Amino acid sequence: MTDLQKRSLLKVAALTAVAGAALVGCGKKEEPAPAPAPAPAASAPAPKPEPLKIAFAYVGPVGDGGWTFAHDNGRKALEKEFGDKIVTSFVENVPESADAERVIREMATSGNKLIFGTTFGYMEPMLKVAPEFKDVKFEHATGYKQADNMRTYDSRTYEGAYMAGVIAGKMTKSNTLGVVASIPIPEVIRNINSFTLGAQSSNPKVKTKVVWVNGWFDPPKETEAATSLINGGADVLFQNTDSPAVLKTAEAKGKRAFGWDSDMTAYGPKAHLASAIINWGPYYIKATKDALEGTWTGNSAVWWGVKEGAIDIVSVAEDVPADTKAKVEEIKKGLADGTFAIWKGPLKDNTGKDILKEGETADDKFLSGVNFYVKGVEGKVPGAK
Repeated sequence: MTDLQKRSLLKVAALTAVAGAALVGCGKKEEPAPAPAPAPAASAPAPKPEPLKIAFAYVGPVGDGGWTFAHDNGRKALEKEFGDKIVTSFVENVPESADAERVIREMATSGNKLIFGTTFGYMEPMLKVAPEFKDVKFEHATGYKQADNMRTYDSRTYEGAYMAGVIAGKMTKSNTLGVVASIPIPEVIRNINSFTLGAQSSNPKVKTKVVWVNGWFDPPKETEAATSLINGGADVLFQNTDSPAVLKTAEAKGKRAFGWDSDMTAYGPKAHLASAIINWGPYYIKATKDALEGTWTGNSAVWWGVKEGAIDIVSVAEDVPADTKAKVEEIKKGLADGTFAIWKGPLKDNTGKDILKEGETADDKFLSGVNFYVKGVEGKVPGAK
């Protein structure tokens, strides 16, 4: 093979190699498989809101069977309604004195944002503490003074007192009724009068005797007062005190009596005629809902009764005549729909002075300032001029 031929072959081989390389270069390049996209990070659950801390100050023991027991039932209704959205606590036997201010202040400094003071004597202490804790909502039972972060609530206990009176007037044999009264404030005086008006509606001959014990919960004094009334001729007893001592005394002495604030049947089943009760649950649920939803406002007041489900008369004794039971139910219906008024003229006090004229109906302002006895109640209101 000549040198020329060798060079030709080498040239052909070189060209072939270049062409092959060119073909490889023009072909589709193999791309690596894309890495899988990272999974989105799991979003952290929203932090659970802290439960609303709610505290109750009670004037008596939770086991008093009456006033404080009714409030504590309302507290339990709250827990059932709102579950872990709230945390409740209470302090019982808080006196209506400077000690109340200390307890209420401690409740506020302990992180409670809604505080219920459940008796009239806590009004001034709460008013003093409220301005120091602007982020705390204060609720005062039975009072009449409010502030930017304090409001008042009450129940129309006089409605229950009137219905009890209707039964008492029918059931008395001596025509003498007895009332064991706590403290001479309008609330209590109004209840004594309403009880008497109810009794007069079914028995115009009745008269009412009153013994004051100057305290809400004092079983020995309540027992002594009830005994005194029975010795004075009363055969049906009513009370505006917090323990079941009056009913127990009636049971022991063979007389009749009513439960007050809570159903007290068990404390004197033979003596028990009925119980005028308060259901605080509906208001406590409303107030807590307002606080949770940010709609709570101070400088306001509510006064709930039969219409709102706050007042009722229950466990009426079997021996109460059917027509009397029917009358009570009719009154209850009228109170609920607004067609019946307890305080309606003509009405005189027990000195003969005209209080309400014919056809005149008392408004809430009138009722809030009652400081007299109606005709049929013996004696004079303590401290009244």
